[in-house]
Amino acid sequence: MTSVVLALYDGALLFEAAAACEVFGVDRGLADPWYDFRVCGPRQARLGDWLRIDTPHGLDVLADADTVIVPACGDIEADLSADLVDAVRAAHDRGARLVSLCTGAFVLAAAGVLDGRRATTHWEHTAALAARYPLVQVDPGVLYVDEGTVLTSAGKAAGMDLCLHIVTADHGAAVANALARRLVLPAHRAGGQAQFAVVPEAADAGHALAALQHWVGERLQQPLTVPDLARQANMSTRNLTRRFTATTGVTPLRWLHTQRIHRAQELLETTNDSIEQIATRTGMGTAATLRRHFHRALGVPPDTYRRTFRHHHTPAQRPDGPPTESTGSEVPKRLSG
Repeated sequence: MTSVVLALYDGALLFEAAAACEVFGVDRGLADPWYDFRVCGPRQARLGDWLRIDTPHGLDVLADADTVIVPACGDIEADLSADLVDAVRAAHDRGARLVSLCTGAFVLAAAGVLDGRRATTHWEHTAALAARYPLVQVDPGVLYVDEGTVLTSAGKAAGMDLCLHIVTADHGAAVANALARRLVLPAHRAGGQAQFAVVPEAADAGHALAALQHWVGERLQQPLTVPDLARQANMSTRNLTRRFTATTGVTPLRWLHTQRIHRAQELLETTNDSIEQIATRTGMGTAATLRRHFHRALGVPPDTYRRTFRHHHTPAQRPDGPPTESTGSEVPKRLSG
């Protein structure tokens, strides 16, 4: 069982703290075992402008945590707790996985664990993070950054994206899908997507693209192309690419490719289909093509991925419901990042 500790501190923000509690602190029976989740911090820590909370543990529990989560701070100019910074640094030196949500990146940076690494935070504060900690390679445009043992996210909803990315890494895409459905979350945004749309879009752009994405998700087994998507959306290829990229942060082709990879993850976890069958059901065409793109995206071949995550579910069984026939028509809800 992986132990996860949420490290609260005076001035931490409520939303990010609650997001971590919802993802890691509630065992919904989606994987066995789930996380050993604890909350630590000083007595009467102030969360936002509304609450003071007594945590059940002190910072000493960081000493044996597998994963440490640091939520956002409300004031990046405020002095950080030296005890928290020291505890985070010690956890990193011991080999713990460190996660910051939004401006929690300032705590990780103060501890020195972001030096020489890519990192992000809320777009309003990326310039301040880069100026204050010049050794950090701040990426202002992405939703989250996974550097292996150190992970950082942008603001608010991006923190939830990162938490679910971690669930995917620990338990597989099918479990993350089920959790997303339980939390009634929209389709997952990969970490490399933009924090916000650079080009203003019409009010109906998001709705139109959501309908298109649903249409694609039901037809991933077909050899779809960007012109196919443009015809379905009743747009020119150029206009679709512009609106899609402005709204989602990625091109239609990259998004389509990611959906195929994600669908392959789910089929590897939940069915007995051969690699050749999965290549057909995901629109990859051949097993060789699937293996090449899958390894490039996830760093492991499909067979290794199946062995790693297959034990979580029986074949053709949804992790949040009774056994069912796998039709291949379900729209992917989570990406691996």
